[in-house]
Amino acid sequence: MNREYHRWYSARLHRNMELLVFGHAGAKVLVFPTRDGHFFEYENLGMVAQIAEKIEQGHMQLYCVDSLDRETFYCNWRQPPDRIQRHMLFEQYILNEVVPFMDEKNDHPCRISHGCSLGAFHAANIAFRHPELFDKLCAFSGRYDLNQNVENFYNLFDGYYDENIYFHSPSHYLPGLENEEKLEHIRKMDIVLVIGRQDPFLQNNLDLSETLWQKGIWHAMHQWDGRAHRGRYWRKMVKIYL
Repeated sequence: MNREYHRWYSARLHRNMELLVFGHAGAKVLVFPTRDGHFFEYENLGMVAQIAEKIEQGHMQLYCVDSLDRETFYCNWRQPPDRIQRHMLFEQYILNEVVPFMDEKNDHPCRISHGCSLGAFHAANIAFRHPELFDKLCAFSGRYDLNQNVENFYNLFDGYYDENIYFHSPSHYLPGLENEEKLEHIRKMDIVLVIGRQDPFLQNNLDLSETLWQKGIWHAMHQWDGRAHRGRYWRKMVKIYL
């Protein structure tokens, strides 16, 4: 299997960023790691091995990016407005550096946004905000409202709220989305949400699913037994849904 390591300095983020590419052809899959995960996490979790045959046969090519969560949502020394601003720069890095890099390496027309846990948030947020860029969203065990307090998962903005947080919270901006052009792009997207029945964010997923139906957005939502919020579950999911 083709495996490539890439590293470059991002002038937007003022730091070096790393990523791994797996495969040589096929649909381009943008893979976000879990909270605090790094670009090598997807491989270390055994996810790449689960879909190795599809990758080797040229059906898909993975682009596993690094996380900036310790500089954004989980950077407790930053004030909440600065956390979301740093995340917005991360989005610009993805849109203006990673996506063009993907297109330069591979001219396949299909792009997929994918992630597990907090990576599912990143995957869903960028796909819903920029649906013209993606043909599929595949999100496992996601949390789509970072303002909630659920179990040991706290409000990542300490109760602070502004327009930037609103427009980066799928659970918030999707109900109010009225731009028909953007909605049509989302309606054309293949959307797959997977969540455990005992996952603390099950209700958040159910609410998001209801919002999508209300907007006329077809999607598939699969509920797995138990919490299903671990690598051993995601390894099974990826073989089925990606």
